[in-house]
Amino acid sequence: MSDVSRIDIKGVTKLYGSVKAVNNVDLVIEGGSYCCMIGPSGCGKTTLLRMIAGHETPSSGNISIGGQDVTHAKTGSRGTALMFQNYALFPHLSLTDNVAFSLRVKGEATEARRLKAREMLDRVQLGHLADRLPSELSGGQQQRVALARALITNPKVLLLDEPLSALDEFLRLRMRVELKRLQNELGITFIHVTHTQPEAIALADQVVVMDHGLIEQAASPRDIYNRPHSPYVARFMGGQNVLAGKVESTSGDSASVITADGHRYDLPSAPGVTPGAEIRFSVRRDRIHLSPDTPARNGLTGKVINTEYQGTFVKVALDTGSREEFIIYLPDEAWFARPITVGETIHASWEPTASHHLKGTNNSAGAPLED
Repeated sequence: MSDVSRIDIKGVTKLYGSVKAVNNVDLVIEGGSYCCMIGPSGCGKTTLLRMIAGHETPSSGNISIGGQDVTHAKTGSRGTALMFQNYALFPHLSLTDNVAFSLRVKGEATEARRLKAREMLDRVQLGHLADRLPSELSGGQQQRVALARALITNPKVLLLDEPLSALDEFLRLRMRVELKRLQNELGITFIHVTHTQPEAIALADQVVVMDHGLIEQAASPRDIYNRPHSPYVARFMGGQNVLAGKVESTSGDSASVITADGHRYDLPSAPGVTPGAEIRFSVRRDRIHLSPDTPARNGLTGKVINTEYQGTFVKVALDTGSREEFIIYLPDEAWFARPITVGETIHASWEPTASHHLKGTNNSAGAPLED
């Protein structure tokens, strides 16, 4: 990892009147890594990105890039480049002149800047279209032109504000691969704002989950998915059911929990899991099994309210009488061997090790945020 493009954010707050768009955020993004910031609309992720870029100034706190304080530095002097969501290409300029525009503003000679622009277009595999106008390109090609224009300044940090949101699903998947390939080749820090969970999981070395101006969790994709910090992260990132109960007893590395409706669960113990404690825990949707018998422990019974075929699995939603649906990801072979119909009552169970203790409480009483 490169220290030159490492980002240190310390105690950063951004106020709009009395509203804290970003609230006392501390974050380290290692140099040369791919970081994805994710959260619902209004969570503060784009505001934080714009403060790193220099398009917004923190109300308090400091931002450093490569060890240099850039909190109040001008946009063009901090070694960052921002790729906008709508690409913002000049419709009357060729691709070459679009990409070379920032060099033109800096006063670089025409031939020199156009040569660099064509080299950058080659890098994003558009050199053969260098003389075309943006209107003659597909959405995916326009995205690559915008990427080339951001990269031509040789930034230490590339900032991407929902760069794939305007593309159809097929192009999104292709451009996801292109972004990761370019980041690996260039070795610079990429910070990518997205609202799409699979995009963050697929691309990032570090995922930063935000809500109401706060960082709920910052960790590797695997940790975020397997070991969410709070009910909010478990729900927002998907793949987990959230349950609650009171600890009945503990023994060694395990704990026994009873819910308000009388269900009993066994799960691994953790700090704070003590007799009498009210806790929340999550269970991965793909670790749940179906059985013909009502489980005595570590399971529940519910009525099927929806099924969705997802290719490799079928998403089965149960009404268990609680405020939240209980979701099972059933392998497609198991589904087609014994299809389940809406309205049917089924029994679900899982191994104790499939349960994960949740520490945070943010939004813990609410309904699921997104799947």
